[in-house]
Amino acid sequence: MRSQIRRYFPHISPHDPCMPVRVKTYVLPPSVLIPFQPSGLPMFPLSRAMRLGTLWRDLYSPYHRRSI
Repeated sequence: MRSQIRRYFPHISPHDPCMPVRVKTYVLPPSVLIPFQPSGLPMFPLSRAMRLGTLWRDLYSPYHRRSI
């Protein structure tokens, strides 16, 4: 499965008084990549699935905390 993190390059105006952000990122949730749940998806062990919040590996989306 490809990375769920995508990036794009916003337009940078020469008249913007703020420092430009050249690259922005966003997370594409797995539900967008897999429109329905097919049978036979690989599963996590039950103890790990309880910690991660999903039983199926392909539907797992990690939470990355941003530093402020």
